[in-house]
Amino acid sequence: MSQLSNKSADTMLAQAMHRLDETTGAVIPPIQMATTFARNPDYGLRQEYIYSRNGTPNFDDVEQLVASLERGEESLLFSSGLAAVAAIVQSLPPAAHVVAPKGMYYAALVWLNRLAKRGEISLTLFDPSDTQAMGQAIRAGETKLVWIETALNPTWQVMDIKASADLAHAAGAILAVDATVTPPITCQPITHGADIVFHSATKYLNGHSDLLGGVITCAHKDDFWQEICQVRTLSGGVMGPFEAWLLLRGMRTLAVRFERASSSAERIAHHFADHPKLEKVLYPGLKSHPGHTIAAQQCSNGFGGMISLLVKGGFNEALSVTKALHLFLPATSLGGVESLAEHRKTIEGELTDVPANLVRLSVGIEAVEDLIGDIEQALNQLPE
Repeated sequence: MSQLSNKSADTMLAQAMHRLDETTGAVIPPIQMATTFARNPDYGLRQEYIYSRNGTPNFDDVEQLVASLERGEESLLFSSGLAAVAAIVQSLPPAAHVVAPKGMYYAALVWLNRLAKRGEISLTLFDPSDTQAMGQAIRAGETKLVWIETALNPTWQVMDIKASADLAHAAGAILAVDATVTPPITCQPITHGADIVFHSATKYLNGHSDLLGGVITCAHKDDFWQEICQVRTLSGGVMGPFEAWLLLRGMRTLAVRFERASSSAERIAHHFADHPKLEKVLYPGLKSHPGHTIAAQQCSNGFGGMISLLVKGGFNEALSVTKALHLFLPATSLGGVESLAEHRKTIEGELTDVPANLVRLSVGIEAVEDLIGDIEQALNQLPE
């Protein structure tokens, strides 16, 4: 971990550029666009840079910051979240057994299923609502990777990281945690026993809906991590230097953005918890949520800005509510400063298990009173 690791997360984020540019005194880093780096007169490396597929100066600041926040040993940037997921899975032995929840980030689930159909991995999906299902899915000595999300997108079921780590490690497997919706300002899965932490950096870390990226962090720089490093270099799934610069800029406001989104989401969840046109509000910050106790143990600084509404009626009623929203923009993604809404069944299609009446909300940083009013007027358009 870097010299930043003994500072509070808020300070680490706000002063992400922890050294001045020695030449100009600039308080933010320059963008180094070079793809190749010249050697010195003796043909030795001037620093560690060779070619941008291996890494660039703009990667360093972001990777060191994320590793410090996560309390991990090292982080790696990727060109997208799925590129990072692919690198993890490609680093497993051939036909490795992977265990994952049935409900998870849909694109990653599609990817895992595709690999399983091609025979590149063996995949067992478990029901995250069944506390015994994960243990039953794991095969001692055979399972190589256990993949979990906390909270699970888009139903926001909370998975116990420590319990999952114990099960995975007892079987000789690695635990990877998708913590995209619980960034390291609130949850640090490595401190709960995770081996690998994954984030779609497109979401909360960047927070401005203007870059595509992924980042993974390791608890230990072991052989598996070295394999992931090789996969990134050889596959070329690296982030560009400008995107890395944008990500660092976005992360400097992560603490205040996440605090605002969490606070607003909690107010919205409580406001609509007993609404007559909703079956249920799914939000881990509600004490009535079955995973609230575990979420409170794992999240030290808010439950995030993701809420799902189960609209009374079904598919058509939920889609109508989504269409009637004005401030919540009808767009895919989450974790940005702008609030978004999705009817997930429409997005994921018929093969998904997501409830047909589920509307997923990503709460941004707008005035919460305006967001509550927008949801109210959308629900009021449903027939009595």
